[in-house]
Amino acid sequence: MRAAARGFTLIELMVTLAILAVLASVVVPSAQLGVQRMRETELKRALREIRDGIDAYKAAYEAGHIERRQDGNGYPPDLATLVDGVNDQLDPEGRRRYFLRRIPSDPFCQQAEPERCWGLRSYASPADAPRSGEDVYDVYSLATGVGLNGIAYRNW
Repeated sequence: MRAAARGFTLIELMVTLAILAVLASVVVPSAQLGVQRMRETELKRALREIRDGIDAYKAAYEAGHIERRQDGNGYPPDLATLVDGVNDQLDPEGRRRYFLRRIPSDPFCQQAEPERCWGLRSYASPADAPRSGEDVYDVYSLATGVGLNGIAYRNW
């Protein structure tokens, strides 16, 4: 009698590889979608954080905590001002008022300096054609992609 052969046949191996290939083709796009969704969530959080800082600066300006300029409209001159802070005019000890701990980075940007990843819109520029100016009224992403919601990142 012949001893029983051990191991897998070529057909069994091919079927197993085909099943693994089908499973991988389902899992990889799902994982990529999850990564993109996570980066988009980070972008939304970063935009919200910067915009909250700009709004807090404007509120402090309106409340008299920030020195009023003759030609000023109450918005910060740049993003660095939100991090560096300004002297509080109402504080008897002259302490500084800060609006951001750091400038958040754009997760879709490859620049080393976070400030260079954001487009700045001044108060004087229209919303449909933003451009920088003497103040920072709003920020937008300089990323060229389109989000899962079908809206370009720069329009978020």
